[in-house]
Amino acid sequence: MSSSVAGSSRMSRESSIEAAASASDVPAAVAASTAWLTRNLVEQTGGLTASAVVHMVGLVVLSLVGVEPRTAVRVQEVLAEVLDDVELKEELKIELENQLTEVTEVSTEVFSSSPIVGEVGASGPIGTISAPSVDRAVLEQVVNSEVNISGLLLDTPSASRLIVEAPDGQVGDARAVVGSYQEALDRLTQELLWLLDKGPVLVVWLFDQSESMKDDQQEIKKRIEHVYQELGLLNRTSSGALETAVTSYGDRPRFMVHTRQPTPSTSEIVAAIDQVPLDTSGKEFMCTAIQEAIARHRTYAQRTRRQMALIVVTDESGERIDNETQLERTIAEAKAARCRIYWLGREAVFGYPYAHIRWVHPQTKRVHWLPIDRGPETAFVEQLQTDGFHRRYDAHPSGFGPYECTRLARETGGVFFMLPSLETNLVRGEKRDYDMQAPYYPDLRSRAEVRADIERSPLRKTLEKVIYDLNPYDPEARKIIEMRVEFSTDYETLARQIQQELGKAKVYLPYLARAEETVAKLQKERQYEPSPRWQANYDLLYAQLIAYQARMYEYSAYLEQFLIDLQAYVRNPADPKNAFKPPPKTKSPDLIHDEWHIRTRQRTITGDKIKPYVERATALFQEVLRQHPGTPWAARAEYELKRGFGVELVPWYDIPHPDVTNPLPIPKL
Repeated sequence: MSSSVAGSSRMSRESSIEAAASASDVPAAVAASTAWLTRNLVEQTGGLTASAVVHMVGLVVLSLVGVEPRTAVRVQEVLAEVLDDVELKEELKIELENQLTEVTEVSTEVFSSSPIVGEVGASGPIGTISAPSVDRAVLEQVVNSEVNISGLLLDTPSASRLIVEAPDGQVGDARAVVGSYQEALDRLTQELLWLLDKGPVLVVWLFDQSESMKDDQQEIKKRIEHVYQELGLLNRTSSGALETAVTSYGDRPRFMVHTRQPTPSTSEIVAAIDQVPLDTSGKEFMCTAIQEAIARHRTYAQRTRRQMALIVVTDESGERIDNETQLERTIAEAKAARCRIYWLGREAVFGYPYAHIRWVHPQTKRVHWLPIDRGPETAFVEQLQTDGFHRRYDAHPSGFGPYECTRLARETGGVFFMLPSLETNLVRGEKRDYDMQAPYYPDLRSRAEVRADIERSPLRKTLEKVIYDLNPYDPEARKIIEMRVEFSTDYETLARQIQQELGKAKVYLPYLARAEETVAKLQKERQYEPSPRWQANYDLLYAQLIAYQARMYEYSAYLEQFLIDLQAYVRNPADPKNAFKPPPKTKSPDLIHDEWHIRTRQRTITGDKIKPYVERATALFQEVLRQHPGTPWAARAEYELKRGFGVELVPWYDIPHPDVTNPLPIPKL
């Protein structure tokens, strides 16, 4: 009878392994085999045999690491089940844990083999993936221009696979819109309750040390104890089910731990948050800090058999080089530690890296717009970085968080809680609730995968070249495409500035025309482009190139006439026929004429010269509204139409600014 039972057991085991193998699921087969061997040998043999089995399991696991990284994670889960389900001797438990630690370390190396992508910012991507250079067949060099416009720093992503797809493991939520920190913390606590139902939890808070986050830290500190009490977690923490650690990151030092050891005490948590310092460097090495936070607490979590949850509190996306070289490794580290990553963050600017925070200098009283790196929402930039005159200063919402943050949340089974409420000092901020469908979502695959799709697509590759070529952050391109919109009140300086801008416009206008001609040739490729997101990218960019030509014609014509009128006034101020009328030097209550500013308007002065451009651009923007309703592309098209196509110079008034010796430095966020 025992022989029959043994045979039946063996047949059952073999059939389960064959079923897994027939489905091409090697990890499942290994898991079934490993679990059966461990249970039966521990029950039927002594310590010596069990030790041999442990080493054999280790060899099998290590051999699988070279085949597929996720295999190691699945075997890790199987070994965890063995520890839970089988009453092993203490020495056997220790040996299995040692084997598991070795496997995890090896699997981390395998997960971390992402290609190096260079910085997106001032000088273009570096490393194995470089910025595309200007192709004469795509965008010819402007004749007689002494400026050589090189390739730009910004890239673009593809959308053949979307964030709704979950190829590996459990996928988190890349976009959970919440109305406030209270709502975010309530939903976050619900996540923790769900984890606590499965066992003890270690929560690690990771705070951004930048100045823009001090108010957010105080908001969280005020609400933590209330949230714990409201959702009944204090009863669980009294038994040690939930423990918390507090960490932070910046530049010097890049990472800090503020709790001596994980604690269930809310008073200790609040005190630790108060210890988060202020880093004025403006540098946040986010990915490196996440790796460090996991590494510092992983051993403790394993020893106490706790699930890990990391909560990142930041309003930025971190240093570009750190993100692009460390993102995939960070995902691998989190997966190997089975750590879910949650975010309390802000919405990315649509297709653009920077938002701006209004800051008034306490001594000079001058207003500064401080850049804050908050995007884009995609692996590479997909939108023009200029508004036609200069770099963008809008905070046009994208509907998603920054790419790095949302990818980390999604890949680790966490959630990106997006706070839609506008910060008090956000420049040109606006709140929008999009009705986007999945085909318009950002592609959250790895940058290498996204890059491969771009290289295979003539449409995507050419749009990227145009975006690179019109990049105002490239030093050479900036000499042409950064047009002045603020002018001096001193007439001699004003005249000189206008003449300089008229010379630049003569180069910029033909350049825009050639870019438009190139994009127009892609209409067939646009027709067959499978991604609605990339169709929308094409439609909006094409309309903008035409609209920006119309505005540049108006800009040149208006400034030229303004200069003529100004020079006539300077020659004979008393002539009543003068078209130029100097504005008042002061204005109530205590304002002075500080500058002249360019602004757009509906009325134009060039008549038939720009009429075809205005009509075509208007029709194309309206087509974007029709074909892509409820999306950021439609919102952007609506914004472009409201701007109008004409321009004018208007006097700008401000308060007097005192001269200050050795003023305080302007902070970096």
